[in-house]
Amino acid sequence: MEHGLSSLKQFALPVGQLASWIAAVAMVFGGVVPYIPQYRDIKRTQNAEGFSIYVCLVLLVANILRVLFWFGRYFEPPLLLQSIIMIITMLVMLKLCTAVRVASELSTRRRAFTDFDLQYFWLWSRFIDYIQCVLAFTVVAAYITYLLIDSSLFVETLGFFAVFTEAMLGTPQLYRNYENKSTEGMSITMVLMWASGDTFKTAYFILNQAPFQFWICGLLQVCVDITILFQAYYYDRYPQKPSSHTVPSTSTKAL
Repeated sequence: MEHGLSSLKQFALPVGQLASWIAAVAMVFGGVVPYIPQYRDIKRTQNAEGFSIYVCLVLLVANILRVLFWFGRYFEPPLLLQSIIMIITMLVMLKLCTAVRVASELSTRRRAFTDFDLQYFWLWSRFIDYIQCVLAFTVVAAYITYLLIDSSLFVETLGFFAVFTEAMLGTPQLYRNYENKSTEGMSITMVLMWASGDTFKTAYFILNQAPFQFWICGLLQVCVDITILFQAYYYDRYPQKPSSHTVPSTSTKAL
């Protein structure tokens, strides 16, 4: 009997390690998966109307802050690596959306980050302008963090803002859907992946005893995802405006 229990424990140990490794890999790469169908839809239709580039802004700010938070309060390496990969993914999405939008614009006027025109903030004509903005934000935030790294209040506040900003990820898309009274052009697959990924992520935070900021804001993120899915159902069942015949819908495209 004792031999059987010993064998079972020896078997359970590597299985548990494998499950932990799979969960870590899912955490690192799972966040970028929802953007694959949206990227493919935009690339195929050459139309980025249904995707809010402010989603990219939210995720860039959130993940830059999270990387800086790591220097003040250590957390699991998979969460740090996830942030780095997400930053790269959002820059790739921005590059595509900018190219598609500029190609379809009738106006020949070009808007730049260095114009410092708030009316056109995050609506610039070149990808390099977004890079300049991200670098400027990173340098300023890193310098402030360097000066205040020894303050536990600052570090905890930084961590809260990092994950709270990410928790607001879906709000630009939610507001865009509300303004358009439609979810046309939005990838339902992307939002379903947001919801499933955020649910898994929140459970991962709780089970691995991540800083409390992570799991509280994870729960908020799941609520926003569910609200967007409700919008998709509501506007499909009760259309608020005539369907567009000129803009191909990508809302039901699968991966």
